[in-house]
Amino acid sequence: MSTISLESFIAGFAYGGTTVLVGQPFETLKTLTQVHPPSTVNASTQSASSSVSSMSSKSTAKPSLVQTASNLYRQGGIKAFYRGGVPLLLGGGLMRSAQFGVYNSVVPALESRYGRTPPSSYFFGCINPHVVLAGWAGGIGRGIVEGPFEMVKVRRQVVTHWALKDVFQGFGATLFRNSFLFSSFVIYMDILKQQLERHNTNITPFLKAGICGNLAWFTVWPLDVVKTRRQSGKYNDKSLFWLLRDAVRKGDMYRGLSAGMLRSFFANGCSMEVYTVVERELRREFRGE
Repeated sequence: MSTISLESFIAGFAYGGTTVLVGQPFETLKTLTQVHPPSTVNASTQSASSSVSSMSSKSTAKPSLVQTASNLYRQGGIKAFYRGGVPLLLGGGLMRSAQFGVYNSVVPALESRYGRTPPSSYFFGCINPHVVLAGWAGGIGRGIVEGPFEMVKVRRQVVTHWALKDVFQGFGATLFRNSFLFSSFVIYMDILKQQLERHNTNITPFLKAGICGNLAWFTVWPLDVVKTRRQSGKYNDKSLFWLLRDAVRKGDMYRGLSAGMLRSFFANGCSMEVYTVVERELRREFRGE
């Protein structure tokens, strides 16, 4: 493994751990909103696992993010917002390590074999095909690691029983979502870089990752809704296509978006700051830069 790849894997691990610590409260709110229909969100956040299935709300109005957060806090305090966080804390570093490590290995491999892609060959004048392929590969690398951890996280967040045989439930959906998610993220990052260089300016890593992370999540959000419902254990007899059609029919394609955008901006922004510092220190240590 090259030094560059090793740096990316280690810095990616730091990125993943930071993402979980900063973003898990919003991730829990997002999951609860995506999994439960409007009439049951309040009920599910007001009780522990023994009473989740027995309570239901009479109102059909969608609860606000503040209401959902308030109910969750009354249920278990701050600790409730980190429900399901342990699996992701263990796997978060590994999966981000995989996505950045694979990405930063594939890009130089493509350039070594085919040469740098000239801007004149970019899709739509701004999308580097090497970035697309490397991002897709990085997303697959992340998905392979993330699948089981993500399933456990979702089950714990919605307080649903799971067994070891269930850990790969929704694995295909996770892999598919992550391929689009990470490739979208690096595409937006590359386009932003081009624009900043063109205007001879720069912004902080926090803003770069926060903006591009939100754009990437917005791009793939319907896939995330389907993935989360598939892993929740509440739709075991439904196919991915049925879940997608159902989300479209009920207008749930972007359920949980507000919590997801808040999480994405702050978690990715903070994590990219950590990634940049770790990568810089590793380059100084390994290569004397």
